[in-house]
Amino acid sequence: FLKYMMTRMGFCAKWIHWIDDCLESASVSVLVNGSPSSEFVPQRGLRQGDPLSPLLFNIVAEGLNGLMTNAMEKRLFKGFLSGSNNVEISLLQYADDTIFFGETTMENVRVIKAILRTFELASGLKINFAKS
Repeated sequence: FLKYMMTRMGFCAKWIHWIDDCLESASVSVLVNGSPSSEFVPQRGLRQGDPLSPLLFNIVAEGLNGLMTNAMEKRLFKGFLSGSNNVEISLLQYADDTIFFGETTMENVRVIKAILRTFELASGLKINFAKS
């Protein structure tokens, strides 16, 4: 999904290849009861503490923004009107947090749930509905 998003955002093939190499060539170990495990290559996810991880997460999270933008363009979701110019706001994203804004209707709730489920399936990320 990261490669797909990088392509959609206009990254050139060389950059995508470099990022892919960085992710696929890394090996990690974890501390278990204070002792490091043997090294292994992670199959998915971003490495905690890697300086690239926040940027790469934001690229993936842009997919959620795209789904929301699409829903608003099709008038499936009605956002919150703000300011004297009535600018429609539907979501704010910061780090790994997302806040949705919109009219308080069951239809908006259904649309958000469908968008989040689609994003989960496409990205491999899991939405924690207990925190939502």
